[in-house]
This record gives sequence, C-alpha cells and structure tokens, in this order.
Amino acid sequence: MKILWNKSAIISFLVAGFMLAGCTSAPTTTEIEAVPSEPISEYRIGPGDQLQVFVWEHQDLSVLIPVRPDGRISTPLVEDMVAEGKTPTELADDIEKTLSEYVRAPVVSVIVQQFVGQFSKQIRVVGQAENPQALSYREGITLLDVMIEVGGLTEFAAGNRSKIVRRDGTSQTEMPVRLSDLMKKGMIDKNVAMRPGDVLIIPESVF
Repeated sequence: MKILWNKSAIISFLVAGFMLAGCTSAPTTTEIEAVPSEPISEYRIGPGDQLQVFVWEHQDLSVLIPVRPDGRISTPLVEDMVAEGKTPTELADDIEKTLSEYVRAPVVSVIVQQFVGQFSKQIRVVGQAENPQALSYREGITLLDVMIEVGGLTEFAAGNRSKIVRRDGTSQTEMPVRLSDLMKKGMIDKNVAMRPGDVLIIPESVF
C-alpha cells in the first residue's frame, strides 16, 4: 500500500520527532549540595609543645620553653603555671596577670613552635613506621595523612595486618586497616578518618 504524504503531514511529523528527541536525549543534571565546612577549633596546648613566651620590652622575661609532662610551665617570675588545655591566648592572659604583680602593664604573646597537643587528643603510631611518634590531632585528619607524617612503612612492615585501637569512654575497639594497599597500591578506599586518642599499630612481617 502506497502512503501519500502531503506538506502538512510532513511538517507535523518532523515537529513531533524533534519534540520526542528533546524529551529523550536532553541531559539531566543533579545539583550537588555544598558540604558544610567543620568549624575550626582553637588549638589547645599539650605536654611536649614548645612555647615561645614573649614579653614586650622585657627580653629577660621572654623564653622558649617546653610544656612539661605534668602540663605546666615555668618562666621568669612565673612558677608552675598550668598550660595544658589552654589556648595560646588564654595562657598569655594568665601570664600577664601573674607578671602584673612585678611589671607594669605587661604585654605577653605565646606562640606554639612545635605542636603535640593534649594527650587525649594525640594520635600515636607504634611499630613498623619509619618515624613512630605521637601526632597532634587536627580536624579532618585521615589515616593517609598520618602515614605521610610518620614517613610511611618500613621495609619489614606487615602493613595489611595493621590496626587502629580506639577508645570510646570505657570501651575499646580494634579496627583492621590495610596500610600496604593504601600506601603501595594507592587504594584510596582503604583510607579512613582518624579520631583523637587513636593508636595505630603496625606489626612486623613474619618471615
């Protein structure tokens, strides 16, 4: 059977075809919601931190000192002041109050030169890392960040048998992590977020 097309039918057919193509081939887009950034918390001083205490116009009272294991510091005219848990600004204010008994209107600045942080906020790495050490926790730090800071794995590390020991109140959990896959194979899906107080244990290979 022969189908006859007139001009109006052809135009109607073409318009319908364009509309159908527009409905089926137009790309869809999904709006990506911005992830709200975490608030930046102020750094809290911890044992082992190196502090530069500067007293304006009093060089003899300005010192570079470590925070002792008991969380205290001693500077000229300031004995056994608690530093642990304070921000540098809070510590500077406390030093000013003490020095005001001896110096007129003292102006004090405290700068943290080397960061370790509060003991409960530290991340400790033990075992077969190139530089096992305690690291200061910071917002958003991951397992990969920690491994970069400790210099990676040693030649004898059993990276895929590593674990994170994490305390939650009175309970303790152990989470296996595959460091060799993360560090040597670049398997980013093995990366995990770290928490304050985590202990990363990297065992030695058994030959």
